[in-house]
Amino acid sequence: MDPSALKALRHGDDAVVEQLQNIVIDSRDVNEFLHELCDYAARAISESMDLPVVCAVTLSRRHRTTTAAWSDPRAKVMDEIQHNHGAGPCLHAMNAGITVLVPDTRHDKRWPEYGQAIAQLGQLSVLAVPLTLDGDSKAALNIFAPDVNAFGSAAIEDAELFAAHAQSSLRLAVRVAAGQQLAADLRAAMESRTAIDLAAGIIMGQNRCSQEEAMAILVRASSSRNQKLRTIAEQLVAAVAHEAPVTHFH
Repeated sequence: MDPSALKALRHGDDAVVEQLQNIVIDSRDVNEFLHELCDYAARAISESMDLPVVCAVTLSRRHRTTTAAWSDPRAKVMDEIQHNHGAGPCLHAMNAGITVLVPDTRHDKRWPEYGQAIAQLGQLSVLAVPLTLDGDSKAALNIFAPDVNAFGSAAIEDAELFAAHAQSSLRLAVRVAAGQQLAADLRAAMESRTAIDLAAGIIMGQNRCSQEEAMAILVRASSSRNQKLRTIAEQLVAAVAHEAPVTHFH
């Protein structure tokens, strides 16, 4: 990774975009992408601010909100504390779609209990930047810093620029994952269909019946044994393939 890429972003350098695209390509799934994104964000923003920060991503999908990834276990804990309180800068940023700054967690009047809890963990500033996703999915990049007033205007601009590119990469990662799942579902459906067709053929040979009658026999067996049709079919095909004794379906 190249954390110095963030410094060049304001000058039109596309190094951040390229790095995020590489993370999408190299990640096995959305969860891995999010963890890599958090690591990269923490390194890049720390480099830009010359101050160590930790990051987490809050994600809301299918009406369920979770801490989806983190760059450091402390970031996970701080994000989950917010979920326990049911309110905080990160949740507000995600739900309202606006950047939220807490310059001093010890004296924040909007979420005082959460702020005190974060301060006790040594994080005195919080910056939460929304990530716009497809459909009803929402997310926020949450950045925690150990200093009061850590996020000046330049740091906020850098974080928002980073988030703008990160959300595009995250949408791509979600779409890739959806495509992979669709392909897996199609393969499973084809395999299921093949097993059922083979089993029907075996029953047709056993009972000298039509394909329609063979399918009806399979359905009755599935119902009486309380097993999925595909499972019944695979068991019959496996038994024939291994020349095991086969229970005749009728």
